Amino acid sequence: MDRIETDICVIGAGSGGLSVAAGAVQMGARVVLIEAGDMGGDCLNTGCVPSKALIAAAKAAEVQRRGFPGIGAGEPQVDFAAVKEHVAAVIAQIAPVDSQERFEGLGCTVIRAFARFTGPREVEAGGTLIRARRFVIATGSHPFVPPIPGVETTPYLTNETIFALRERPGHLIVIGGGPIGMEMAQAHRRLGCEVTVIEGAKVLGREDPELAGLVIEALRAEGISFVEGQPVVRLSGSEGAVEVTLGDGSQVTGTHILMAVGRKVALAGMNLEAAAIAHTAKGVTVDARLRSTNRRIFAIGDAAGGLQFTHVAAWHAGIVIRQAVLGLPARADARAIPRATFTEPELAHIGLTEAEARAAHGAALTVVRADFHHNDRAIAERKAKGLVKVMVVKGRPVGASIVGPQAGELIGFWSLAVSSKLKMSAVAGMVAPYPTLGEVSKRAAGAYFSPKLFDNPVLKRVVRLVQRLIP
Repeated sequence: MDRIETDICVIGAGSGGLSVAAGAVQMGARVVLIEAGDMGGDCLNTGCVPSKALIAAAKAAEVQRRGFPGIGAGEPQVDFAAVKEHVAAVIAQIAPVDSQERFEGLGCTVIRAFARFTGPREVEAGGTLIRARRFVIATGSHPFVPPIPGVETTPYLTNETIFALRERPGHLIVIGGGPIGMEMAQAHRRLGCEVTVIEGAKVLGREDPELAGLVIEALRAEGISFVEGQPVVRLSGSEGAVEVTLGDGSQVTGTHILMAVGRKVALAGMNLEAAAIAHTAKGVTVDARLRSTNRRIFAIGDAAGGLQFTHVAAWHAGIVIRQAVLGLPARADARAIPRATFTEPELAHIGLTEAEARAAHGAALTVVRADFHHNDRAIAERKAKGLVKVMVVKGRPVGASIVGPQAGELIGFWSLAVSSKLKMSAVAGMVAPYPTLGEVSKRAAGAYFSPKLFDNPVLKRVVRLVQRLIP
């Protein structure tokens, strides 16, 4: 068996693992990168990248369908197979950045095999024994498929298989009303499919109910059907003719099923016990430094058992690099991690929701709002439905929620404000270019100060006095 000694061994070549490997090797560390599947992981191949490419095509179809004042509308001619070729082309264009060739060119040793721990400082992969000073587990996650009766014999899709589909589904049944389910539901509806979303609890139940309601209303207006509060108790059918039985005995029939009920951390078969790594079904047990119970081994991204976002994995990578490469202290504080659902309208959030902020801060909380229908750019583009809601405590934002055009872009500003503990006065003092959607954030800050300025009888008396005294 071949043997390699290295400084850092990264297991998993998804977003987080690639970030650790690239950063560490370019700073002078010896790095071994192990990946059993596709380089780039879920995000590049079956997640963020293909889904956003599909959403872009679906948006183009919807623009043609709706038209614009003075520009005629018409039903788009959708070539579903060609749309999927567009998705594949986007993946192919980005893939070289994540490729084995690139990372070998940077100086990494890349092993394309499954990794299994053989001891507290060693893993075996592809017939090679790797001994490292530090390990980083960045194995990501896979779609969770619940043990519904009939699931073994009924065909279904997940995010790992739906992008390979070249024939347009006649009726797509989406099981799961979270971000993935909602994005795929709208994209397929706009590309000409009939779509039904089934959610056992509440659609977008993690989000602010007021803002989530605007998204659901928009998708329902496009023709998507929703079933909430009903568990799926049985699946049946064959290719092109499937049936979902609900808890109340009713059935939904369609041509395809998409499972979008969550993710399962990919740790199976790694023999973590041999390295004294504690773990649960949610992921590796880590401390605030992202270290496992074996102090030489870190876990990042989905494998760390927390928030399952690509940007979290990349953020974790930076925290690990500071410790494992530079020897500097670093801790992960997930209280200011943004999230976005890329439907239209988009839905984004950072920090505490209104309900969470009320529970945590009570009467000290002030909630301010700014609607897009007062934003000139949104009005000009006929996208003026939506709002920004900001939760403020002692003059500082502790959370922000946005529903509306480009919410995923706009939340970045509030991510900085919340994580840096900026005051609302700093936001109000910002000069935003006109006309931009970003002005809506400044308007929200203005809404915080308006009562103090315009509904203040003491201030009004002071102003009248100043006006009499100044010549």
